[in-house]
Amino acid sequence: MNIDRQIQFLSRYVTEHRFSLFQKVIKNRSRYITVVLEDIYQPHNASAVLRTCDALGVQDVHIIENLNQYRINPDVALGAHKWLSLYKYNELENNTLQAIKSLRERGYRIIATTPHKNDVELKEFDLSRGKVALFFGSELPGLSDIVLDNADEYLRIEMYGFTESFNISVSAAIILHYLTARLRQSDLPWRLNEDEKKQIILEWLKRSIRNPDALLRRLENQGE
Repeated sequence: MNIDRQIQFLSRYVTEHRFSLFQKVIKNRSRYITVVLEDIYQPHNASAVLRTCDALGVQDVHIIENLNQYRINPDVALGAHKWLSLYKYNELENNTLQAIKSLRERGYRIIATTPHKNDVELKEFDLSRGKVALFFGSELPGLSDIVLDNADEYLRIEMYGFTESFNISVSAAIILHYLTARLRQSDLPWRLNEDEKKQIILEWLKRSIRNPDALLRRLENQGE
């Protein structure tokens, strides 16, 4: 069924304000930067990262579940997960390599957000070299050796105190705020294409309506 027709039909079942908001927000969504969460076991931290991604227009979040199953804390996420495209990797004993392979096939550079002998500071990170997948690790162990061994680059946040690391949700917020601001000020092709915009708006409509599939079947059967 034609996607434009589906969007037009389902838009009747949300308020004009909400549909206008969808059209406004989609203009600032991006897949140039994506976030990867590896084995995060504290729901409030993972949920806070999703909230940051939504607020800053990062559409895709990839979730690797090796030892820990991803869970949403609704009091922290505040529904942010409804507006994001979530990709889970949980079919294997260790799913990290599968995620890395999948992202590389999509043209992403694998970026480990951790200090390393070959790291670069956040303010020196080069966005112009291509799309980036930012990997964030679990609270205590950090990123796995698989990520560290397979990363293309390493990104470090400058720190000047006695504390050696930030909480994962704080790290994600700092990095994403800085990089998305630079991205929007650049001439890089960071915006979604028209097909991507339509597909995401359709998903948003479906998540905003009760029984959307039944409505679409009615549209198809009745030829509305």
